[in-house]
Amino acid sequence: MNEELLVNITPQETRIAYVENGVLMEVHIERASQRGLVGNIYIGTVVRVLPGMEAAFIDIGLERTAFLHISDIHNVNKLQNGGHQRPLIQTVLHEGQSVLVQVLKDPIGSKGARLTTHISLPSRYLVYMPDENTHA
Repeated sequence: MNEELLVNITPQETRIAYVENGVLMEVHIERASQRGLVGNIYIGTVVRVLPGMEAAFIDIGLERTAFLHISDIHNVNKLQNGGHQRPLIQTVLHEGQSVLVQVLKDPIGSKGARLTTHISLPSRYLVYMPDENTHA
């Protein structure tokens, strides 16, 4: 079997073609004007922790800081009382802390991106979720 992955990158768009035995199997085109951040993974820095909102603002290198709610923090429910009571955000995160995050929603209007620490890497046949102990 002869497989080829053809990549063409210009400032306006990125084109990727998968060719198998001389037959085009897949084509992916991403235009610069339509690029979103959803799915991108960053190491961010906690800029501000807001106990009243149970959330934190994370700097991931964009114009605006991104938003991370305590419910989007991996294994947060297992941290206290066997998972029956959610811990306070200030016990989980503190200003200046580095955190690995993935973008859930693109920034819109005056709001920054929505983040999660539930990292997943989807592909055609599987979804890799590090730190997950579940099997399907």
